[in-house]
Amino acid sequence: MTRVIEVPSSLDDQSFEQIFEALAPLPPDEKVLIDARRTRWASPYGLTALLAVAQTRLQRPTLAVPELEDTASYWTRTQFFRYADDLYEITGRVPRARSTEDLNVLLEVSPVVKTEDIHTVVDRIQNKAQAMLIGTLHLEPSATMRFTMALSEICQNVIEHAGRGGWVAVHGYRWQKRLGGRRVVQIAVCDAGIGFRQSLESAHGPRATDRWDDGMALEETVMRGATRFRDPGRGQGLAGVRKFIHDWTGKFSVRSGTARIAIVPEWDNDVPMRENLPFFPGAQVQITIPETVIP
Repeated sequence: MTRVIEVPSSLDDQSFEQIFEALAPLPPDEKVLIDARRTRWASPYGLTALLAVAQTRLQRPTLAVPELEDTASYWTRTQFFRYADDLYEITGRVPRARSTEDLNVLLEVSPVVKTEDIHTVVDRIQNKAQAMLIGTLHLEPSATMRFTMALSEICQNVIEHAGRGGWVAVHGYRWQKRLGGRRVVQIAVCDAGIGFRQSLESAHGPRATDRWDDGMALEETVMRGATRFRDPGRGQGLAGVRKFIHDWTGKFSVRSGTARIAIVPEWDNDVPMRENLPFFPGAQVQITIPETVIP
């Protein structure tokens, strides 16, 4: 018997919780169909997390392609199907990409497995990022370097903590839902590896405290720069990213295991910490940088 999991019509970090909730009680060897036929839009988080979902299944899952031509074509242009084809049995029509160029796609869905992948990602995105951050979002020129540093740090996190490969994508679009149509750039990096708690335990062992769980592991890593590496200077990656995002009035969230921590700007109504979420392995990171309003 195949378990059908419906993908929300608008797929982002919030609505993806419906998929995590549906998957959590299922044994990893149960056959699943991820039904995206009625999906109309997906954020970079949605696309990269769908690939991470497939990594957790012992039986190759099935993915039903969005029926809306514009949606399926966009997923093609983002290179999503290029990697989904290796992880899923694809059902439905996958459109041919008329062009892989898209002004809104700063970085197509890309694998992060080794350090060389990070160099490739940064090299590919620099020119597009500069045009988007300075020309469209009206950030200061130094933002491009800090942006690529932040991108590099969260990709490096996959290599250092996941124990397996992950996926990155960077898109820009107008965000009517939260910012009244202002432009944003969104980075998503998702993996289905061991997650932060297990990564820290691999070096230090379980903490001798009444509370040692996924939420505390996220606090230690994101807020205080804890790491499984003993080298001086290591572990400041995500804590450093948090500081960058604050300067840009952006939003930064990290989900791992059963918890999610967020640095929430004034324009968003999210909560800083959510615990007791449906379990999903690895880490799922999202950064949202909004357009600066020029007086």
